[in-house]
Amino acid sequence: QVQLVESGGGLVQAGGSLRLSCAASGKIFSINRMGWYRQTPGTQRELVATIISGGYSNYADSVKGRFTISSDNAKNTVYLQMTSLKCDDTAVYYCNVVGRPSFDSWGQGIQVTVSS
Repeated sequence: QVQLVESGGGLVQAGGSLRLSCAASGKIFSINRMGWYRQTPGTQRELVATIISGGYSNYADSVKGRFTISSDNAKNTVYLQMTSLKCDDTAVYYCNVVGRPSFDSWGQGIQVTVSS
């Protein structure tokens, strides 16, 4: 079983920055993909950004140029640097890690609130 612990959320003014972290622990042989998703009340969870082994990253159009995903493989940790935050970025952010031996784990979610 793989556990994920997220940190770094909170309240920030529009235009500000936050950095989310997600550390994975447990039985991990290798990690294939790490990512961040977000969800607001009454909507489906949506992709924010993912990064795969080898470093290739993918972003939602709404965050391109403002958010940067990165990982520290030695620490099994993924980060999301968020800049130029907008009120529309307000959501619960979830970390997701997929790897071996055959796991697909989600974090508990962390609140990010952007005020005008």
